[in-house]
Amino acid sequence: MLPDWSHADIAALTGIDRDEDYVDAEREEPGCLMVVGRSSLVVGRERLLTAVRAGGWTGKASQLSEDHVQWTFIDEIARATEDAGRRPLVTNGPAGGDGPQGVPWDRALLLQRRSAVALDGRSSIDAGRFFEILSRAMPAAGPPWDALWWDARIHLALFVHRVDGVEPGLYMLIRNARAADALKEAMTRDFLWTRAADSLPLFLLVRGDCRRVAERLSCDQEIAADGFFSLGMIAEFDASLDEFGSAFYRHLFWESGVVGQVLYLAAEAAGARGTGIGCFYDDPVHDVLGLAGHTFQSLYHFTIGIHLEDLRLTTEPGYPWG
Repeated sequence: MLPDWSHADIAALTGIDRDEDYVDAEREEPGCLMVVGRSSLVVGRERLLTAVRAGGWTGKASQLSEDHVQWTFIDEIARATEDAGRRPLVTNGPAGGDGPQGVPWDRALLLQRRSAVALDGRSSIDAGRFFEILSRAMPAAGPPWDALWWDARIHLALFVHRVDGVEPGLYMLIRNARAADALKEAMTRDFLWTRAADSLPLFLLVRGDCRRVAERLSCDQEIAADGFFSLGMIAEFDASLDEFGSAFYRHLFWESGVVGQVLYLAAEAAGARGTGIGCFYDDPVHDVLGLAGHTFQSLYHFTIGIHLEDLRLTTEPGYPWG
């Protein structure tokens, strides 16, 4: 990721700053610029921008629909979180932490990765594979974590349902040791905070069957209760925005996305399948964890288990060039 590129520069580079070509059409929003390569690559920003601005664009944006609802608060958030560019904290360094790397994922596993539509609600996973999945989610010096310029800000609240050798209950995986004390202080509930793994900063908070709680918190979706476990991604919110500014709001979601993609691949490697859960109730999640205010904020949910095939869908080989 190249954090020194501002949103205005990214918009210019990609041509989405052309007001005249977006008349009556939905505007695109710049995100981030990334370089994909085997080693560090310095991109001449001004040279690229000069070349693009001297060129000519063709085509106009198409209107998605004649019936358009203008959600003004989304535009307000976009403007409030525009990034003017910044110096990175680290250069090609770890995203914070020294989690185990494990065996690199092969090409076949990357190409087979899918999202589960439904889980069977009865299968379990052994503790070894469970801990391996979680270890993959810990930041380390290798990819994909070294693409991020900040240290880890996302922690995982886990609802463990069916893991052989691990008690059902509510757990917390602390992905950056720096945040341990702040998390314990912010969670006002009388939690156990019992260490649950020798090799991971995983802590048992509450023992017991939490399937119905997990389902309820994820907008009453059964998939949150039917897997081996589900989780909520909890972000260090206020402190991160105080340190890096309002634009870092987007970065917290990007880190959640990286964590989610790693969980997808870790699930496939374990012979299971995962899926992100975009609908959940923020405030009830905070109530369960005993969180108040926005010191920590629930950003996204995820679940892993044995998937049920959707027989309405036809699966064809993908990526024929592979």
